[in-house]
Amino acid sequence: MENIAENATLLFKRVTQYSKSSLELLQLKTIDKVSDVLSSLSLVFCMIILLAMFTLFITIGFGFLIGQLLNNTALGFFAVSLFYLLLALIVYVFRTKLIIIPVGNLIISKFIDKEDLEQKEDLLKDN
Repeated sequence: MENIAENATLLFKRVTQYSKSSLELLQLKTIDKVSDVLSSLSLVFCMIILLAMFTLFITIGFGFLIGQLLNNTALGFFAVSLFYLLLALIVYVFRTKLIIIPVGNLIISKFIDKEDLEQKEDLLKDN
């Protein structure tokens, strides 16, 4: 009877230890994924800022260039702003294809390991 009680106590300790280890592993995996996503988003954010600055200055340059060709600086800037309005309309029309799906796929791919996915597929095939 004591042997059964000792085995049950030992089993309970091991199950408790396994649960704690599994929880710690889950926490570490979550931290890894979140840090990966945040670092990727930080890079994208920095690139967007740099590209925005480039676009701003190139736009000013084109505005002055077109204004010089038309002998009216204001018309040059109106032409450039019309180009950006058309570009915005195109992006809005194709927003799902151009922005929503790629960004969603990027975030999902950062959270899902290909190795984990392959292991789960192998388990499903075995069953």
